[in-house]
Amino acid sequence: MDLFDKLVDRPGPLGSFTKDGYGYYTFPKLEGPIGPEMKFQGKDMVVWSVNDYLGLANRPDVRKADADAAAEFGFSNPMGARLMTGNTEEHEELEKELATFIHKPSALLLNFGYQGIMSVVHSLVDRNDFLIYDELSHACIVDGKQLAMSDKSVFKHNDLESLEKQLQRAVKRMKPNSSILVVTEGVFGMTGDQGRLKEIIALKEKYPFRLLVDDAHGFGTLGHDGSGAGTEQGCMDGIDVYFGTFAKSLALIGAFVATEPHVVEFMKANLRSQIFAKSLPRALVRSARKRLEIIRSHPELREKLWENTNALRDGLRDIGYNVLPSESPVTPVLTQGSTDLCTDIMRIMREEHGIFVSGVTYPVVPKGMVIIRLIPTAAHEPHHIEKTLEAFRAISEMVFEEAAKLEAQPA
Repeated sequence: MDLFDKLVDRPGPLGSFTKDGYGYYTFPKLEGPIGPEMKFQGKDMVVWSVNDYLGLANRPDVRKADADAAAEFGFSNPMGARLMTGNTEEHEELEKELATFIHKPSALLLNFGYQGIMSVVHSLVDRNDFLIYDELSHACIVDGKQLAMSDKSVFKHNDLESLEKQLQRAVKRMKPNSSILVVTEGVFGMTGDQGRLKEIIALKEKYPFRLLVDDAHGFGTLGHDGSGAGTEQGCMDGIDVYFGTFAKSLALIGAFVATEPHVVEFMKANLRSQIFAKSLPRALVRSARKRLEIIRSHPELREKLWENTNALRDGLRDIGYNVLPSESPVTPVLTQGSTDLCTDIMRIMREEHGIFVSGVTYPVVPKGMVIIRLIPTAAHEPHHIEKTLEAFRAISEMVFEEAAKLEAQPA
């Protein structure tokens, strides 16, 4: 059978959405400066679907820094992979600043978050090792697991008993040259709960393993200084390999991994996604340094983020919505319903209320479940929250009736 013909019959779990809902439910085009108010299909919207947690993307000082960096360097400089001709003092200074910020001795700058974490996982373990990861880990970790040649096993989400069983299994099967890597997230991006880092780290007293934490959503938002979930939980020292991305709090492209200096040196020579890829453009590196400086010097941005987050959540709960107990700014509204309910909520909120929200349904979550995922930012203002709550109040009867029908159905 021809390969291309075969693709017609296997569009994948999201295939129907990308085909029939293109430009609306999938691949929507938000227009205008990034912020809490943007345009969608020519209409003004209050937007809750942009991961610009600290509102940096459209700050005048950030925009100026971006423009100045682009004017000075362009986007070609430097040319080549860092290993060959793509290294600069700017790259090295950013690595030092990142390591200091998140309280680790050394850091390595990466081009992208998704490919970066895949490469980190792939490089750290070999066929003699054991890789154990949380079942709700992001797709990039799952794909990194697929690349790794190690023994792989999964533990139930944030379930320490399940993790311990996998650790016991690994220890029993270890050879003299075997090692164990446990992978979890600082914040799980769909549900907003934090990984149980402190409890996982405590298991090191019983089992020999290293811990890798992907803190994409915690970096910049959690901890007294914004240094992430490890600081928030008082256990940053126990995280052996810390991974952060620029795609959320820094509102930029790029990522980094931070750990012990000799491990960073190993990664410099073994991260295939970096060795065989062009270096991150110097203009973006300069922009990242500016954004990091703002995060360090403006704690009021985190305070405003959390003020908005709590106001939104309290308002939704007062209406009667089931807001999952998130420990991060991610605000997931859970209800029961079909895919049609999910698309109806998005459509009505956008068309009738000027509120842009994104929803997920099966296969991202189990059948019969709908999550409307809102991302508060420091740039949102009280009137954005009030308008959004009015919209959720207006659709509440429809949402609650659908959930009640499902609950009444026999199991």
